[in-house]
Amino acid sequence: MLHHHTIPVTAFEQNCSLVWCDQTQEAALIDPGGDIPRLLAEIERRGLTLKALWLTHAHIDHAGATGTLARTQGVPIVGPHEGDQYWIDALPQQSQMFGFPQAEHFKPDRWLHHGDTVRIGQSELQVLHCPGHTPGHVVFYSPEAAHAFVGDVLFAGSIGRTDFPGGSHPQLIDSIKQRLLPLGDAVTFTPGHGPQSTLGDEKAHNPFLI
Repeated sequence: MLHHHTIPVTAFEQNCSLVWCDQTQEAALIDPGGDIPRLLAEIERRGLTLKALWLTHAHIDHAGATGTLARTQGVPIVGPHEGDQYWIDALPQQSQMFGFPQAEHFKPDRWLHHGDTVRIGQSELQVLHCPGHTPGHVVFYSPEAAHAFVGDVLFAGSIGRTDFPGGSHPQLIDSIKQRLLPLGDAVTFTPGHGPQSTLGDEKAHNPFLI
């Protein structure tokens, strides 16, 4: 069974998700934006083995520590969609702009596309390409846990910004309505920032979706 734990990182309080399979104790980090010692300490505390880094998109608060972690821990980088190549190339500049530790450039070991799957231990998650916040944004959805890791596509009571290069408000709304909401009202989700919610609650009450 898939388990998950949220670890807020960086000054932007970005929700890095530690996910693991309870049968194998193998783990992945979704969106390791920073605070590497804290992330590694949590993995060690739980007796897990880090096997991969998964990215929803390549903004600095979500991907800033990815290159360093991949190099020092010897694990592959999976995702996002290649539409975010621009943002990966800009990570070193982003880190200087926002006062983050210097981000190491990296090349994902695997780009992701809509309909792909990723696996950690015995747990398989579906990949949904959900552009709008960034062109290459993806979402990871676990049917067994009825839980999605949505990055900056959707928040409790809000939606992702679309004023960055490559952003598109109509595209973001379409991603939410055509790819996220059909997963079902009972599905819970971890957003890139802030508290968890359910897709049903957002469908009913999120002012950006009504």
